[in-house]
Amino acid sequence: MTQGTPEIRASAQLLARYREPDNTRGVLELAITAIPFVVIWALIWVALDQGYWFALLLEVPAAGLLVRLFMIQHDCGHGSFFRGRVANDWVGRAIGVMTLTPYGYWRHNHAGHHANSGNLDHRGLGDIDTLTTREFLGRSRWRRTLYRLYRHPLVMFGAGPSYLFILKHRLPVGMMRRGWKPWLSTMGTNIALAVLAVTMIWLVGYGPLLLVHLPIVVLAASIGVWLFYVQHQFEHTHWAHDETWNFHDAALHGSSHYQLPGVLRWFTANIGVHHIHHLSSRIPCYRLQDVLRDHPQFAGVGRITLLQSLRTVRLTLWDEERQRLVSFGEAALFGKAALFEKGSLDSSGLALRRPARPPTGVNSRDRNAMGV
Repeated sequence: MTQGTPEIRASAQLLARYREPDNTRGVLELAITAIPFVVIWALIWVALDQGYWFALLLEVPAAGLLVRLFMIQHDCGHGSFFRGRVANDWVGRAIGVMTLTPYGYWRHNHAGHHANSGNLDHRGLGDIDTLTTREFLGRSRWRRTLYRLYRHPLVMFGAGPSYLFILKHRLPVGMMRRGWKPWLSTMGTNIALAVLAVTMIWLVGYGPLLLVHLPIVVLAASIGVWLFYVQHQFEHTHWAHDETWNFHDAALHGSSHYQLPGVLRWFTANIGVHHIHHLSSRIPCYRLQDVLRDHPQFAGVGRITLLQSLRTVRLTLWDEERQRLVSFGEAALFGKAALFEKGSLDSSGLALRRPARPPTGVNSRDRNAMGV
């Protein structure tokens, strides 16, 4: 399948028949996710008396179920999980309390991500901050260090997700300061979260609540950010400037097909079929695999296996000349090569000396020609 927009648009029209939600299926998917989550949460609480390390083993499936609840909330935000908007919104809001995510704020932010994904001139809305090699090399040393820190795996998949879900979603920062709607969504979620927390403290106690729920949230947050990262930060993703960017190319080729084992596909609610999701975001998560079954030509587009996804961590910058993501090391080599071509480096890679001042009698035009 090529990047020809007419062909991709025709493919998008093929997907229209998968967009109709099934309320019965939606209720079933919600039940087989929420009920096991509550049961495992209770088992972890009971297991605390047998030893915390044993309880920690149960945190992993609980975190996986919380990720799946978030994916259901995600579909509700697209209006694709149930047929009616009221059902989608109220289920989304309720799950948002569990996932520490203000539903209305997140839905608006995520819509911006879908509308501008892969557009170099509209970055920064619901996506992973990504600089081009030219932008990175043109920054000061301090700002390059900050970007390196931001893209470090311990920050990107460790401290960052916990800060995002536990702290940032509680504070009036960023887009939450743009009008009353984001603030209302945030405060509504915070109030509901406070009521739930007080109730749980009354039932199980403050210490057990933290010991049980905090590891679940931290692990689920890291998994969620990892999934979002892999879905767009792969080597041959698609970025373009506004004048050449178009929605269909960016949707199909700027989003990956993260091919996961069956168990992980279930826990992630098929979100790995991300290129199809971006091409037609109204397809419910429980029908995404149907698309690949009926239209196998989509399966190889942007395909990344679990092992291949681990290699994407080093990809940090978009190289506009090579049209792919590169590492910091590659960017430095490309930068040196460009300077060498311009005559700014000698054959050993050392900077050529320039005269401290131009020779007398040389006019400004000659100075420019000499690079001084």
